[in-house]
Amino acid sequence: MRPPQSIIQPSSVRTVHFLTDCLAILLLAVIPMRAVTTPPQGPTQLACTPTGLGFGDIVAGQTETLLAALTNTGQTSVTVTAITTSNPAFTLSQLSLPLVLAPGQSVELSVSFSPTAMGSTGGTIKFSSNASNAVLALQVEGTGVTSEALTAIPSTASFGQVAVGTSATVPVVLKSDRSWKVILSAITTTGNAFSVSGPTLPMTLAAGQSVILNVTFTPQSTGMVGGSLLVMGPVPLTIPLTGTGTATGQLVVAPAPLNFGNVTVGTTETEPMTMSAVGGSVTVSSASSSSSQFVLNGASFPLTIPAGQSVSFNVAFTPQSSGTVSGSLAFGSNASSSRTTESLTGAGTVPVYSVNLFWNSSTDVVGYNVYRSAAANGTYSKVNSALQPSTTYTDNTVVSGQTYYYAATSVNSAGQESARSTPPVQAAIP
Repeated sequence: MRPPQSIIQPSSVRTVHFLTDCLAILLLAVIPMRAVTTPPQGPTQLACTPTGLGFGDIVAGQTETLLAALTNTGQTSVTVTAITTSNPAFTLSQLSLPLVLAPGQSVELSVSFSPTAMGSTGGTIKFSSNASNAVLALQVEGTGVTSEALTAIPSTASFGQVAVGTSATVPVVLKSDRSWKVILSAITTTGNAFSVSGPTLPMTLAAGQSVILNVTFTPQSTGMVGGSLLVMGPVPLTIPLTGTGTATGQLVVAPAPLNFGNVTVGTTETEPMTMSAVGGSVTVSSASSSSSQFVLNGASFPLTIPAGQSVSFNVAFTPQSSGTVSGSLAFGSNASSSRTTESLTGAGTVPVYSVNLFWNSSTDVVGYNVYRSAAANGTYSKVNSALQPSTTYTDNTVVSGQTYYYAATSVNSAGQESARSTPPVQAAIP
């Protein structure tokens, strides 16, 4: 009888600030009724926001710029034909005339104040157009000083792009430049998108002392917004504020859900996923997994995805036991839905191994027995429950990670059994 030869066959499946004037009309007498033709559209109106600009105290020879917006609030187009300034200390950014504004359209104005003398001064910037208010006046004022009592760091606070409905905060440091005490009596902001928080006022700054103000920008609509931070003290200080509201996007993940199918326990399977920004840019600040068996690979946060763009990553699944596993990846972002979840599923499988044995036939026998041991020279136990009539046998009771040794015997018609085949055959199970 030839020593059995074994074949191991593992089987596993893996598969702004607004001011509105209201005019009330009181009818004091009854007049005869007559027919009046109502115009099909309301009057075309030109408005400026804010209605006036206060620059505060500016050191002579220096320049400060504040922003305003010129808006057509009517229902028909407006053509601005001329712009005049009454005081050369105030200048307006160049606009190409004639300027046509469609209904609801706005244009940004950059107004600068450059005092050449000491003292308070003011002026008027006039916009001439075919609107119902043919001349719109923007009042401007400021004061030229030899030096400022306070220094602001930064001197202009710019917030960059901020999604509508979210906020960004910039710290502004106020430092006393006087050799005596400076009293801060009030702090206000212009522009309804800006707010300020800080110490309780009034407060006193000793010589050289500083205080921090936190200025917050919360855009209510898209587009650039201007404003100012006004600090009232012995010499008022104005700090220009600018920011741009951007559309709030949506974060979309795909595929959803993400299914890994069957994965062998202890091994790792990866699948790709994408994150897309729809309707506006999205900044993803964090990602968390509900299960340690699912891991997001290759992502570093915060991550900004431009509108209409996508980024790809891999998700890894490493099952620790057999059976179906469910989980999720949660993404925190500034999207309109601040929390986006990707559902994950997979199944851990344990591979089933078997050992196929075969040997040469013997004469004058009625069957064979198969013996197995955990050591070559160890104790062998019969694994077949009944006499094996053929010269092959499959052992389906093996366990992963074990090593087995096999030997076979033959049995004749009288029930006599031969010695075990030598040497034993070794089978190492993965």
